[in-house]
Amino acid sequence: MFAPSCVGLRRLARPVVSSAYASSLPRTAARAPSLWASRPFSALVAPLRAGGRQSSSSTTTSPFLAWLAALGFGAGSLLFFKGYVSCEEPAERKDLPVYTREEVSKHTTPETRIWVTYKDGVYDITEFVEMHPGGANKIMLAAGRSIDPFWALYQQHNNDNVRGILQEFLIGYLSPEEAHVAADENDPFAREPERHPALNVGTLKPFNAEPPPELLTDALHTPNPLFFTRNHLPVPHVDPKDYRLHITADGTPLSVTLTLDDLRAFEEVTIDATLQCGGNRRAEMSRAKDVRGLSWGVAAISNATWTGVRLRDVLRARGVDVDGPAFQHVQFEGFDRDATASYGASIPWSKAVDPNGDVLLVYKMNGEPLPLDHGFPLRVLVPGTVGARSVKWLSKVILSNEESPSHWQRKDYKTFSPSVDWSNVDWATSAAIQEMPVQSAICNLKDGASVPASDGTVEVKGYAWSGGGKGVSRVDVSADGGATWETAELHTSPQPYNRQWGWTLWRADLPVPSHGKHMDVVVRAQDSACNTQPERVEGIWNLAGCATTRGTACAFMWSGRSSDAACFVGAGRKGLTMRLRSARASRHCSTVVSLERCGIYLAV
Repeated sequence: MFAPSCVGLRRLARPVVSSAYASSLPRTAARAPSLWASRPFSALVAPLRAGGRQSSSSTTTSPFLAWLAALGFGAGSLLFFKGYVSCEEPAERKDLPVYTREEVSKHTTPETRIWVTYKDGVYDITEFVEMHPGGANKIMLAAGRSIDPFWALYQQHNNDNVRGILQEFLIGYLSPEEAHVAADENDPFAREPERHPALNVGTLKPFNAEPPPELLTDALHTPNPLFFTRNHLPVPHVDPKDYRLHITADGTPLSVTLTLDDLRAFEEVTIDATLQCGGNRRAEMSRAKDVRGLSWGVAAISNATWTGVRLRDVLRARGVDVDGPAFQHVQFEGFDRDATASYGASIPWSKAVDPNGDVLLVYKMNGEPLPLDHGFPLRVLVPGTVGARSVKWLSKVILSNEESPSHWQRKDYKTFSPSVDWSNVDWATSAAIQEMPVQSAICNLKDGASVPASDGTVEVKGYAWSGGGKGVSRVDVSADGGATWETAELHTSPQPYNRQWGWTLWRADLPVPSHGKHMDVVVRAQDSACNTQPERVEGIWNLAGCATTRGTACAFMWSGRSSDAACFVGAGRKGLTMRLRSARASRHCSTVVSLERCGIYLAV
């Protein structure tokens, strides 16, 4: 049995949800686009974020009612006043009937009642369908069937409150011989590849992780096991022998199917290129003002060599006029999918067929077959562009005059004015991010770390990169908060002008000052178009935390002796702080910088 307080709280929330949530909150709020690991997440937390919001019917839901609605449905519904109500696993009710799966399968419409199963329970969710935060169409995919596979895919359902709400609709149980299904059959993440233990994991399902920042500067090319991973859905398994790439063109009879051997017949090309998640450094922006999405640090970025064939060559060989304005966009779809759609994205036609754009269909990464997490057996690589457009596990290429209809193209990976928040965002008013802005980061210093300070200097290391093929022309490092600057040493691969797709690693030995006890270290990068980084986040904050960057700074406390000493980074120690600044300038999309503060002290 549930604890009385738990049942009472749910019964309090249900009428509120039925009236206030279902009728008063706008559907755009209830179905808000996701910038989290899976699409329904923000839909589930929309009422929690929205507070009081005006609906299309001009009625207003109070913040209190919205909080109660969120309590019933949100993935963040663990909060209520100062805590949450934990519900015990209910005891089996002997008074309820037993059903077979065949009987359940006959209940798929409001007329027959809408039933689902979860584990060994049978539930009549007819009254709940229209209130489902993700939309009735989503929950109806499970009508007459088990919801276990859907909850395995959308992990935000797996908490006591959501399970408790479902328990209110319990009408019976599955017959014992049908109740137990092997867990792997219902878990779309059961066949995920093995990952390197050094990765800092953001989410497990789907898997998202970044390497420790200090490892990024060890090599110009990030080792495959340490390359950051951004998955939106379960990793698909595609047999190379059965692989087929389908190419079509809207409004034309073009229809091409290619095997991997067909693709390898084209001229092979290898390039250096950096991939960066659109949300890299989101954690920094959220310090200025809350944003949604995975809380990436500075390491959702990596660099590799990529080997494959030019998309331009493949299209031209199939009769496509790649030298004319035949289409406006090229759409890509992957084999990774959820219950409704595959992952998809698109890029401008001009980028896709530009002979200097280097858009490749790649099958090797750092000289080895693509790892499973990075698109095996084939992915598209769109260098100089946000990583979200380099679709992994590529299944389709569609030439079109429309950009991809995918959620991740139309309602994700966009930036807005700081004045736009989740209550007034209109996704159609912002272009999808393509090229990324210039940025730099310090990788070997962080809060709580100790760094050597021998020979009167402190070594500072990091990376710098700019999108659109703009190489990094200079990295400046300051030891006094930007009053004076020194030029860092740069290390990068030789690349043609405006095709400098790979990053630049930099280092500098900063002298410890002979006077005073404070050392404020700042870094900034400049690209080949003279773009550099801004110093404040407030003017370029955006609600999704995309296209974020920060220049970093460290304040050192110096006691006059360097030999065999170490600097300790610790926020607020002895009341002294260090400013970590990160900034960047934007050419094609909004950019973000946040101020990070920590204190670095020299122990003697």
